[in-house]
Amino acid sequence: MPKKILQKEVAQFLTKLPPKHSQALLSFMECYEKAVPNIEDFIPTLLLFLKLLEKEFQSKSIFEPYHQKVRHPIDYYKFGLDFLRPLVDLPHSHILGEEHLETIGRYLKQKENVILLANHQTEGDPQLISILLEKTHPEIGESIIYVAGERVVTDPLAIPFSLGCDLLCIYSKRYIDHPPEEKREKQLHNKKTMSLMSRLLEEGGKIIYVAPSGGRDRKNAKGKVEVAPFDPDSIEMFYLMAKLAKTPTHFVPLTLSTYDLLPPPETIQIELGEQRTAKKCPIHIAFAPSFNMDHPSFSEEKEKTARRQMRAKAIWEIVSNTYKTLEKL
Repeated sequence: MPKKILQKEVAQFLTKLPPKHSQALLSFMECYEKAVPNIEDFIPTLLLFLKLLEKEFQSKSIFEPYHQKVRHPIDYYKFGLDFLRPLVDLPHSHILGEEHLETIGRYLKQKENVILLANHQTEGDPQLISILLEKTHPEIGESIIYVAGERVVTDPLAIPFSLGCDLLCIYSKRYIDHPPEEKREKQLHNKKTMSLMSRLLEEGGKIIYVAPSGGRDRKNAKGKVEVAPFDPDSIEMFYLMAKLAKTPTHFVPLTLSTYDLLPPPETIQIELGEQRTAKKCPIHIAFAPSFNMDHPSFSEEKEKTARRQMRAKAIWEIVSNTYKTLEKL
């Protein structure tokens, strides 16, 4: 399919958008086109992206506290993978700790739960994880439930990808006070999400991804990407919920190195409409062994706050140190 058709469709579509979104989409599409050498092969997927965006700008999708991926009449899961796969340099990408994936698969078959305590780098992390797993463990990639913040279910440019994921939608601490008049409603929403999560954990056989940092990793003052600190209260909440569920639950540190493919803005933005850039590059993920949340070094600490901080720091150190290894690949 000629590239001119895509350019014509994009130009026509941009006239229908608010200026901020129009600029963001144009910039992203130009980056995508430059990043993908054989762009003509993916024009049908890009045209579908425009179609899905138009639908969102006409009538934005509403996400329930527990959103299950939409597969019909449009397979949004497949769309997300098809859209991002051309950006992944698969021959130079890596999965470390594949033996732990085998263990995870066994846990899930036994109806035990797995909670992935991970860093977070790009909006496309759910799709990128599935892309790396689709040849060896596609069933795991497809079954992950992601704890998702407000932005990926409210930004029209992100929604088509979010519709293809299983999501537990929650308002993070960073955005719950914005705007102030919606804080109470957001707190009630979070309470409902937590109740649904408890039910899922009681059912068993669930794998849930959570980023305890509450946001994406960013570059420090020296321009080096750092794994954002993990929030002790966030980890403690999942730990307590797992204990209440009384279903065996395993906590597995997961490290992602996906930053360069779809980097976040340099600074945290409250308003929607962030600029997006894309680049074709390798990506890497690493699974660690299950983490002992009841290790004696934690239980011996009598002070509750200190115990939570110790646990969060220990998990963060595993992810942070592993990230340094992934950077060298």
